Amino acid sequence: MKIGYCIFFLLVYTTTFSQIEDAWVYFKDKPNSETYLSNPLTILTQRALDRRIAQNIALDILDVPIPESYIEAIWLSTGITVKAKSKWLNCLHVRGTIAAINALKAMSFVSGIDFADTNLNSSTNRFGAIKKSELQTRTPDINKIISSEKEAKKSILYDYGNAANQIEMLNGHLLHQLNYTGSGKIIAVLDSGFPGVNTLQPFERLRTNNQILGGYNYVGASSNFYTGDSHGTTVLSFMGGYKEGQLIGTAPDAKYYLFITEDALSPFPYNENPVEESNWVEAAEEADRLGVDIITTSLGYFGYDNSNYSHTYSDMTGNKAFASRGANIAFNKGIVVLASAGNEGGKTEPHIGVPAEALNVIAVGAVRSDRTYASFSSIGPSYDNRMKPDIMAQGENPYFSDTSGNIVNYGSGTSYSCPILAGMIACLMQALPNKTAQEIKQVVTQSSDRFSNPTYQFGYGIPDFNLALSQGLSTTTFLESNCFVYPNPTSDSVAISLPSKSSFGSIKIYTLLGQSVLENTISSQQTTVSLKSLEKGIYFYKLELDGFLKRGKIIKH
Repeated sequence: MKIGYCIFFLLVYTTTFSQIEDAWVYFKDKPNSETYLSNPLTILTQRALDRRIAQNIALDILDVPIPESYIEAIWLSTGITVKAKSKWLNCLHVRGTIAAINALKAMSFVSGIDFADTNLNSSTNRFGAIKKSELQTRTPDINKIISSEKEAKKSILYDYGNAANQIEMLNGHLLHQLNYTGSGKIIAVLDSGFPGVNTLQPFERLRTNNQILGGYNYVGASSNFYTGDSHGTTVLSFMGGYKEGQLIGTAPDAKYYLFITEDALSPFPYNENPVEESNWVEAAEEADRLGVDIITTSLGYFGYDNSNYSHTYSDMTGNKAFASRGANIAFNKGIVVLASAGNEGGKTEPHIGVPAEALNVIAVGAVRSDRTYASFSSIGPSYDNRMKPDIMAQGENPYFSDTSGNIVNYGSGTSYSCPILAGMIACLMQALPNKTAQEIKQVVTQSSDRFSNPTYQFGYGIPDFNLALSQGLSTTTFLESNCFVYPNPTSDSVAISLPSKSSFGSIKIYTLLGQSVLENTISSQQTTVSLKSLEKGIYFYKLELDGFLKRGKIIKH
């Protein structure tokens, strides 16, 4: 019996350590960081730098590439395949046996290993605190700069045909009439493929006007992004499609980068695999480098083919999952990030997944054409009780282009509502060119029809972009000085962005009945206000600062 047990144990041990696994290898440092940071055009395009300057965002070590020597050493390691890379998170996504992956820890520049199967992570395997870093991109150097010249304002009346409802629900047609059509803005679309975009009629206008700036196929490691699954083609048509009398996208004059990050065609067990999250982050880094304004992604991650890799609801804390961490960094670099909430509303696990659950991502849910909740739309809250989804748009049977160029409405999903909103946000950003990503996210949320009474099905509701424009313009003087209260909604505190280092003033917070419950002095040394003493609910605030007076609402979760 003892011999039998020993043989069984040996077989299990051998099988376990010879099976192929996915993991992230994290690095300790980024040598020569100062050289890169002193020469920013070696790591970012001028348009990316302009976006950072406009939003007062400094370069940091996250912008610096991972040393090629580190990447080469991992590539040459026995039994290791490198699948993706991330400069922001300073790691490589690798595939190999457990033994081969663990052997990488012996390299002096490796700080730790994080297996996708969390059962394999010991305290010595884990990479510990989130590391700041990057990898040099394999995307072609597409450095096309968009002119910011102002176009003469003229009234535009589009014939949307049957697709009118999906934009009129948002009052987006009113922005179009003011000639806010996304001109001068760049949207990066991260999806599973874009076949037909280079040939189909609904995209002819994009092609003729050179509005497709480029892209990359991270799944196939190829510059051919007009391939793969047609999901991305559908998604793009909601924003850039143009067929007079049948479909006008929500951002017909925006420009686009198209990135394939989702592997929709590989067989089990690699069809749904965490490498897709790594592809997503790598594409987001390239989008940042190229200077995009918006990332929209109709992708989501919760369960994987290998159930040991799957996320659980307890992981939905806003900055734990790999893609969620990358999405938060993208937002901190000044990019507005939108992600589909998911289509799991009627399933056993109905909650919003990665990266829509991330702290700074706008999670987009779906409604029907009559503004009622679409039962498939994934719901909140996040595991740490944050409000999700954020906002909603039509996701049940909206109109789009199929792969034959026909305008149809036979599909449903938050994959559809997300790009509809992304296009409208591009139009709003064109109209409010001095607003930061944080300010745009805030004004869109506050324009939504359930902002004062959010729910875990609707979030803050359906935005009104005409109202968002009016609110954005009415606070131009104040917000041009970068003075605003955020985040809002919040869970425990708010911060006040100050117009100058010498700013001084106060903030007072009141209940809905007008009772004063909190008052704080605001200065360059004290910009954060704790709300921990307050109950959950809706409050009014009055901010007096440097001669400015601003009033508004704060929602505490």
